[in-house]
Amino acid sequence: MKYFLRELFPLQGLLRFGHCRPFSEWNPTLGMGPPISTRYCGSVTAMSTQFLRFCTRRTEAQRSDPSSTLAPFTEISVRRDPIELEIFKNLFHSIAEEMGAALRRTAFSPNIKERRDYSCAVFDAAGNVIAMGDHMPVHLGSMPMSVRAAIEKCTFTPGDIVMLNDPFAGGTHLPDITLVAPVYIAANAVRRRRARMRSRNSKPNFYVASRAHHADVGGTYPGSMGLCREIYQEGFRIPPVRIMRGGEIVRDVFALLLANVRTPREREGDLGAQIAACHTGATRLAEICNRYSVVRVQRAAADLLAYSEEIMRSFLAQVPAGTYRAEDFLDNDGVTETPVRIAVSISVQKTPKKNTENATTAATSVSVDFTASDRQVEGSINAVQAITYSACFYVFRCLLQEDVPATAGLMKPITVIAPSGTVVNAHPPAAVAGGNVETSQRIVDVLLRALAKAIPERIPAAASGTMNNLTIGGIDPRTEESFAYYETIAGGMGARPSKDGVSGVHTHMTNSLNTPAEALEYAYPLRVRRYALRVDSGGQGKHRGGDGIVREIEVLADSEVTLLADRRSRGPWGLEGGDDGLAGKATVLRQDGSHEELPGKFNIRLKARERIRIETPGGGGWGTR
Repeated sequence: MKYFLRELFPLQGLLRFGHCRPFSEWNPTLGMGPPISTRYCGSVTAMSTQFLRFCTRRTEAQRSDPSSTLAPFTEISVRRDPIELEIFKNLFHSIAEEMGAALRRTAFSPNIKERRDYSCAVFDAAGNVIAMGDHMPVHLGSMPMSVRAAIEKCTFTPGDIVMLNDPFAGGTHLPDITLVAPVYIAANAVRRRRARMRSRNSKPNFYVASRAHHADVGGTYPGSMGLCREIYQEGFRIPPVRIMRGGEIVRDVFALLLANVRTPREREGDLGAQIAACHTGATRLAEICNRYSVVRVQRAAADLLAYSEEIMRSFLAQVPAGTYRAEDFLDNDGVTETPVRIAVSISVQKTPKKNTENATTAATSVSVDFTASDRQVEGSINAVQAITYSACFYVFRCLLQEDVPATAGLMKPITVIAPSGTVVNAHPPAAVAGGNVETSQRIVDVLLRALAKAIPERIPAAASGTMNNLTIGGIDPRTEESFAYYETIAGGMGARPSKDGVSGVHTHMTNSLNTPAEALEYAYPLRVRRYALRVDSGGQGKHRGGDGIVREIEVLADSEVTLLADRRSRGPWGLEGGDDGLAGKATVLRQDGSHEELPGKFNIRLKARERIRIETPGGGGWGTR
C-alpha cells in the first residue's frame, strides 16, 4: 500500500488549495513502516465503485455549496479520498478485532477462549457503532442498545466502565454481560493532566464495548439457560452500573455479582478479560487520535456512517418495490406444545426525489413490520427489541459486499416495527433466555423467506435454524466445586442458489466455534463419545443443504442437563422446490442401555456414566433436481 501511494503521489510536498504540506503529515500510510501498513491498510482493489462515487459526490457538494452542512472544503478534504477513508475503516475494524483477541487470550472459560462467544465494537461520541469485530452477529447488532442505555443511565468520567446485562435495559439475555468504557483523548502528559480536570464535566470522544456469554449467572438451572417462566428465575439481573470508577474496580458491585453465580472464579476471570479488552480498545483509539488528531478521526468516523448509509440505499434501490410477507414458527415455548408464530411484512417503497443535478431519482426506504407475530409467551423464548433489531441488521448487512463497513449508517433507510408485548419485543417480567439464541434464528429465517420473493437469486434456503443450546452443571469430583458448561452445537447451512450448503457449521446469528473435545474433557467432568456429521440430513435439490452434527457427551458425575433447541417438529425449509432438511433429535442413553427420546426443550437429571446425544438439523435444499 505504501509503495502504491508513493507511485500515486510522487512528491513529498503536495500543493493543495494554497497550502503546501509534506505528504507524510496528512496521509495515514506514509512513514508507518511495512508491518503496520500490512496490518492496518485495506486492499485498494477491494474498494467499490460506489465508494469512489460517494467520495466524489461529497467533494463536489462542498465545492458547489460552501454553506453545506458537510465539513468545510479545506485541506482536511483529503478525507474524501477513498484510499484514506478505506484506511480509517480498517483502522477502526482492527481495533475491534484486537479487542476481541485480548478478550479471547485472557479469558478463563472455554466458552470464550475456545468457542469465542464474545463480541467487541467501537462507537463514536453519540453511541453510533463505527466498527465491529468479526464476532457474533446476535451480539453486534444489539450492542448499540447497551451502549445507549449506559450513556443514558450513567455519567461517565475517565477510568469508568459500566456493566449491564438487563434485557429490558439494553441487554439481550442475562448470560451476555456487556462492559462499556468511555474514551477520552489527550495528546501528551500536560494535556492529559488538563483533560482529566475538564473531562469530569465533558463527554467522551468515543466509546468501546465488549460483550461475552458467561457460562453461568445464577438462576434456577446451571448455565442460566433453562426453561423458566419469568426473568427472575433466569439469573442475576444487572442494570447499568459501574464496575470500575476512576480506574479502580468497584469491589462491592463485583462481590455482589460473584456471590450470586455458581462459578465465581471463572466469572471473575472472564470479566477481567472484558476489562482488558476495553482498555486495549481505548489505548488504540488514543494512539490513532494522537497521530492524526481527534477532529480528523471523528470526521472519518462520520464519513463512514454516511458511506454505509449510501451503500445500503444503493442496494435497496435495486430491490423491486412492493410488499413481501412471510411467516415461520418456533416448535413451542417449552411450556405448552403450541407453535409460536413469527410473521413479517417487508415494504420496499420508492419515493421521487430531486438530486444535486436537479434530476428526479427514486429514494428507497424499507419498513420491516412484525405486527402479525404472536404475543409474548409463557416460556423463555421471548425476544427483546434489541434482538429483533439485531436480526434485521444482520440480514440486510449480509446482502451487501463483504468490504462495506458495518456501522450504524446501514440501518438509516430501514425502519423496524416490533410492537411491545409480542414475542419479538417482550416486556417484563418475560423469560428471555431463548429469545437471544432461538427466536433470533427464526427471525432471520422469516426475513430471508420474505426477501426470497423479491430477490430470489440472492437468498439461500433455511439453515438449521437453532443454536442447540446445551448446558451441563453439577459438582466436579476432581475439585469438589461447582461447574457449569455451556455450548451451542452446529448444524447444516441452507443450500445457496449457486452451490451446496456447508455441513457442520454455525450459521446466521451465531458465529462461534465448537468446543474441542480435549478442552472440554480437561476443564469439566465430561467425555465426548461421538462427534460426527449427520449424514444425509441436508435437504435434497439442485443444490443440497449442509448436513447437521451428531454430538454425544457422557457425564462423569451426576449432572443437571438442559437443552434449549428448536426445529424438532419441522425441518428447515427448502427454496425453489428444494427439500426440507431433517429435523433435530435429542436422546438420553441410560446406564441400563435404554434410550429415551426427548423434546427440543427440556431439563433432566443424569447419573454418572449416562449420555446425552444431540442430532442437529440439516439445511434446506435449493432448486429441483
